[in-house]
Amino acid sequence: MDRLKVGIIFGGRSEEHPISVKSAQEVARNLDVEKYEPFYIGITRDGAWKLCDGPDADWENGNCRPAVLSPDSSVRGLLVQEQGRYETIPLDVVLPVLHGKLGEDGAMQGLLELSGIPYVGCDVQSSALCMDKSLAYIVARSAGIATPNFWTVAADENIDPDRLTYPVFVKPARSGSSFGVTKVSREEELLSAVETARQYDSKVLIEEAVVGSEIGCAILGNELDLMAGEVDRIDLSHGFFRIHQEDEPETGSDNSTAIVPADIPAESRLLVQETAMAVYRALGCRGLARVDLFLKEDGAVVLNEVNTFPGMTSYSRYPRMMAAAGVPLGEVIDLTVSLALTGKSR
Repeated sequence: MDRLKVGIIFGGRSEEHPISVKSAQEVARNLDVEKYEPFYIGITRDGAWKLCDGPDADWENGNCRPAVLSPDSSVRGLLVQEQGRYETIPLDVVLPVLHGKLGEDGAMQGLLELSGIPYVGCDVQSSALCMDKSLAYIVARSAGIATPNFWTVAADENIDPDRLTYPVFVKPARSGSSFGVTKVSREEELLSAVETARQYDSKVLIEEAVVGSEIGCAILGNELDLMAGEVDRIDLSHGFFRIHQEDEPETGSDNSTAIVPADIPAESRLLVQETAMAVYRALGCRGLARVDLFLKEDGAVVLNEVNTFPGMTSYSRYPRMMAAAGVPLGEVIDLTVSLALTGKSR
């Protein structure tokens, strides 16, 4: 039987570039090469596309060839430069192992739609919606899902620190991980925090601090046929949760541990999973996503954010939650590829 030709895109131009490379390395380790013929397409920080041997740490200096994904759906594959000419490599499906801007925000998904190649994960609309936390909150609220109170600050807008009740979190509205996020406890800290967030996005989100445990839920599937992984709980040693450290993001967090399965009551676990699936459906997600929530002391669940292509590194939460539910990463890959090709996980 012919193997499926799978394009695995990684790297990218966002601040999450090194995390994407780590995720792709883990995907490569768990990819069943008897089923799939992988083609690794790395995107440099400057935006150059290269077909390479694999996503190792020094991939850019290895055996690479310039390559582009054809937006012509009659080609449905890669155009790879070879001795002054372009060779066409057809692809059956694409796995966009990209995080953050130009990866999870609908830009890559739009190119894949033009290409006509099926791809794993959320579509253009849901990717863009989930990337903008303020818009995701608005849609979630309309579906009856609780969110923090929040305010948005445009690029040319000022905000009066006196109008807020502290503490608040200030963050880029459309960025990933904890880049540019500041906890503000006093009004004199607000303007500096807004400027920090603007280093990553012109649109800034200010949201009330929710008192509760940080909980995550891995979701896999399309529409009504959804699978929820085990729930995790973030155990903090100090500060607020940072899944990655910005100076060395590939090393993971140094102030938290994800407890899987979460040490919460069974009824809370069920509510978290039901709420995560409701969020997933309301925002139009497909394929996979990680839904992050707050579990308050009174048992209420509040939306935090949705990651439409969560990290797949050895320390990432999504694969750990799915593995705890009996679905290892290799099977996650199989299921999401099946969803991309047929709309069904089995």
